[in-house]
Amino acid sequence: MDAYGKILLVEDDISLAQWVNEYLSEQGFEVILCHRGDEVIDLVKQHQPKLILLDVMLPGKDGISVCRELSSFYQQPILMLTAKGDEIDEVIGLEVGATDYIVKPVRPRALLARIHAALRNTSQQEEASTQDKVIVGQLSIDLLSRDIYLSDEKLTLSNAEFSLLSFLAKNADQVMDRDAVFMATKGREYDGLDRSVDVLISALRKKLNDDPQNPERIKTIWGKGYLFVSQAWQ
Repeated sequence: MDAYGKILLVEDDISLAQWVNEYLSEQGFEVILCHRGDEVIDLVKQHQPKLILLDVMLPGKDGISVCRELSSFYQQPILMLTAKGDEIDEVIGLEVGATDYIVKPVRPRALLARIHAALRNTSQQEEASTQDKVIVGQLSIDLLSRDIYLSDEKLTLSNAEFSLLSFLAKNADQVMDRDAVFMATKGREYDGLDRSVDVLISALRKKLNDDPQNPERIKTIWGKGYLFVSQAWQ
C-alpha cells in the first residue's frame, strides 16, 4: 500500500539499499531502487517521487552531479547520504540543491524522522504559498513560480536556498534563531552541531552580492540567530 508516496533510493551498496527498502516499505512508502547515478534522471521523470535519498559515491555519475542536474527541474526534497565526517560532500551537496543530508551509518529511526520532517516541511511550504509574493525593496520572491528577482535580475537558487531566503524575507527585521530557521526550512529542530544553515547563508550572500566579511542584507547576530535587514534591499 502506497500510504506516504514514492521515494527514490539511489544507493550502490546492495545490502544497505535492501534493508532501507524493506524498512521504508514497512513504514508505508513505495520505494524505487536505483544503484547507478546515470539512471536517476530518467527514473525521476518516470515516477515523480515525493523524495529522493541520494548517495554521494555512485557508479555512472556521482551524487553531487546528479543533484546539480535535478535542481533544474525537481522541486521535492533531496536527502543526500554522506560518509561520516565528510564535510566537503555536505557543503557541496547543499550548494548544488540538496535539501538536507544524512550521515552514514544510517540509523533507521533517524532516517525515518528526517524523511517525515522533509515531507512535512514541503507540504507546509506549499500551503503557505497562497501568499503568492514577498517583496522587500528591490527583492521580489514569487512563492508559486519560485522566481526570484533582485533589481530586475533573475536569480538561480537551490531549493534549500530558496526556502531559507523566503523564510527570512517573510520575517524581515526580526532576529530568527537557529531553532526557528531549522524548523521552518528543514522541518526539524537544530541539533546543536549541524552547520548546514551557515553553509546556505554563505552561499546566499555570494549570490545576493552581500559582502561575506561585512554583510548588510543578511546578518549573523552572534549567539542569537539571523537578521534579514529590509532597509539594505532598497
